[in-house]
Amino acid sequence: MSLTADINPGLAAPPQAGTQDYSRHRIVPARHHGRTVGTVVAVVVLAALLHSVFTNPRWGWDVFARWFFDPAVLTGLGQTLLLTALGAVFGFALGTVLALARVSTSPLLVALSWGFIWLFRSIPLVVLLLLINNLGYLYEHIVIGVPFTEITFLSLPTTQSITPFLAAVLGLTLNMGAFSAEMIRGGILSVDQGQHEAAAALGLPKGRQARRIVLPQAMRAILPTAFNEIIGLAKGTSMVYILALPELFYTIQIIYRRNLEVIPLLMVATVWYVVILSVLSVIQYYIERHYARGALRNPPPDLFRVAATRLGLVRPAAQVAQTRRDTVVPSGSWAESLPRGGEVLIQNVTKSFGPLRVLDNVSLTLPSGSVTAILGQSGSGKSTLLRTVNHLERVDEGFIAIDGELVGYRQHGQTLYELKEADIRRRRTEVGMVFQNFNLFPHLTVLENLIEAPRAARGLNRAEAEELARGLLARVGLADKADAYPRQLSGGQQQRVAIARTLALKPKVLLFDEPTSALDPELVNEVLDVIKELARSGTTLIIVTHEIGFAREVADTIVFMEQGRILEVGTPEKVFNRPDHPRTAEFLAKVL
Repeated sequence: MSLTADINPGLAAPPQAGTQDYSRHRIVPARHHGRTVGTVVAVVVLAALLHSVFTNPRWGWDVFARWFFDPAVLTGLGQTLLLTALGAVFGFALGTVLALARVSTSPLLVALSWGFIWLFRSIPLVVLLLLINNLGYLYEHIVIGVPFTEITFLSLPTTQSITPFLAAVLGLTLNMGAFSAEMIRGGILSVDQGQHEAAAALGLPKGRQARRIVLPQAMRAILPTAFNEIIGLAKGTSMVYILALPELFYTIQIIYRRNLEVIPLLMVATVWYVVILSVLSVIQYYIERHYARGALRNPPPDLFRVAATRLGLVRPAAQVAQTRRDTVVPSGSWAESLPRGGEVLIQNVTKSFGPLRVLDNVSLTLPSGSVTAILGQSGSGKSTLLRTVNHLERVDEGFIAIDGELVGYRQHGQTLYELKEADIRRRRTEVGMVFQNFNLFPHLTVLENLIEAPRAARGLNRAEAEELARGLLARVGLADKADAYPRQLSGGQQQRVAIARTLALKPKVLLFDEPTSALDPELVNEVLDVIKELARSGTTLIIVTHEIGFAREVADTIVFMEQGRILEVGTPEKVFNRPDHPRTAEFLAKVL
């Protein structure tokens, strides 16, 4: 290419001597004859198949048309749909409970859940239906009372209580529950561990963590297989014919045994099953779309919403977002919104992971409103120490207190008792944490990320939480991103949202675990500027960082760690210019 074209791409370089000018030639894409032949063959085979089906009188399409909307067939169809709906709802509800039990920390719950799943996945559905329908042979009465005593609250005859319909619902529920439990467990395991930690650090109750954070993200992995099971259930309801229950297939059998029109009646059942499958597929599409929110930077448009917008039935999304942005609360200073910082006392803390001791008798006192930077090479125990401050990691020995109140424990005499999870969550709201990898909830918008914890942990109503959240977003310079999803933001923007989310709980202490290490160099400053402003607010900050210049500028105290121990503590001027420990000097010589 000529120098002229390099400097100004808009000017085409003239062809040089001895070369041919191709600029006016027509371009013809490569032809793939094999694809063309395959397409033609497929079209011919499909046309021949359709011609054979619709022109062969033995298919009995007139009989098909006569019976397709027959009341008896529609009654059987309704029974099939009802059994499918009840089996799916109760089965997945049972499966969710079993899955949560399997991933719990209780060995007893894990064993019971595994045993249930093992048993009911082993029993064929036909056998299970017959066992439940004949339960009266084993137990004459269903008794509700106090076990192992003669105290009885209710006693019913089994044969009269368990009707064929109830036996079908119970059998389908137990079968679906066992299979769906493993699907749901797989979805839960697919959620990143950082999401669990972020939800715990924000003080969300366990039930809300599962309902609002874990399960919505797990649904993306669960849904495709789950709808396969529901579709299989819709067809599997034909198994209840052994109970003489008049669902769709059993009704069709009765009819063709009377009129001997087997093929046309089977086609009636086939087409209705295809209709059920098609409706379920559309429902699956929209449910998957709902739970895929935030998964893509630019999600494909919803054709139905596009059509409704053009018809004027709904407002364009851009107008709705602009209306919300117009209600942004003006920014102010951090000191107006944050409480006084808490004093942090770390005394003789020891923590081991198996044989590896990551914290070794660590003691440290951090005054209220101080800014402490913890330095050290990777693996020195910095992040583990940070995580013990809000009890994300339980210490083996020693204790941590904030404003004289123990973190994770209560004192009775000379003994420390670990608090229950609910009490730990309440105290954890006083200690905000910003993670290295942001750990924003990807399925929630920026605004929803900020209002979740204040509503769950602080008891704010939605209007109050939104007002607080919009004010915080304005202060971090992201007022116009309230309705965006995390994946639509840059790394620096995501970290600023993570800081605002933590501040929404108005904590006394803020923990930063290498807040800039996952960012591109040019995005680091926008996050550091927010932290610098927070450092002047009076909140207690503890920052694990490799940004030496930043630590020198904002920190009151520098802590240097090595192999789980604190080797040096001092002011930035003292530690950086006149370190006492030779290992500190060696480390700083490599990074400064």
